[in-house]
Amino acid sequence: MNQLSRASVKWSRLIGGRRPPSVSAVALKPFSTEASESSRASSDDQFFHTPSTGVVYARLLDISKHTTKADIINLLDSSDLSPEKVKVEYNRAFLPLSMMLEFPSISSYDAAMRSIGRKGRLYNLRRADKSDWDVCHPYDGKSIILAGIPRNAAFDDIDRFLSGCYFDSSAIQISVRPTNEGPIRMALVRFPSQALAMHAYITKNRGFCLNNQITVQVLH
Repeated sequence: MNQLSRASVKWSRLIGGRRPPSVSAVALKPFSTEASESSRASSDDQFFHTPSTGVVYARLLDISKHTTKADIINLLDSSDLSPEKVKVEYNRAFLPLSMMLEFPSISSYDAAMRSIGRKGRLYNLRRADKSDWDVCHPYDGKSIILAGIPRNAAFDDIDRFLSGCYFDSSAIQISVRPTNEGPIRMALVRFPSQALAMHAYITKNRGFCLNNQITVQVLH
């Protein structure tokens, strides 16, 4: 075989030995692309989906000085509220401004809205943030405010005024708060339980400390 023939045979073997592209490999290529796009879409859905705990916070406005937690729980009887899920917001003079509510779900919040509308009350319920709930201090009926403390009254005078009441004497906080009648001196007193705080209210309200009549208010 001459040189030209040998080259021709070699070229034929090279061409004949090459395998054509696999049909399955070609078919899998678009399938792989679709799977990639599906995975990417699923990832996008997870990215834009915000998980929810179900808890809804709200602020109840237009309450009065005499509105209690029990009043609101009875008003919103279908909303699964408990006393621990209600906090009262006070201003610097310890006048109630609103109530913070923690609903277990959005359906409970919706039920509260329906209750307010159905019973014709003048309360205004608005959504709030968890940060609003967190900064609201819970007094839970275990603290009282003594308003009208004389300027020259000391801690010992307040202790004598509360004689017969069981309270935390080391945690009395005296402050001056603005009121419509001018600045007034107040004392915040904490008790171990609601019953002890209510006992102080019943026995000491309108009593006298160094000839000043004292007004007692229970903080809810």
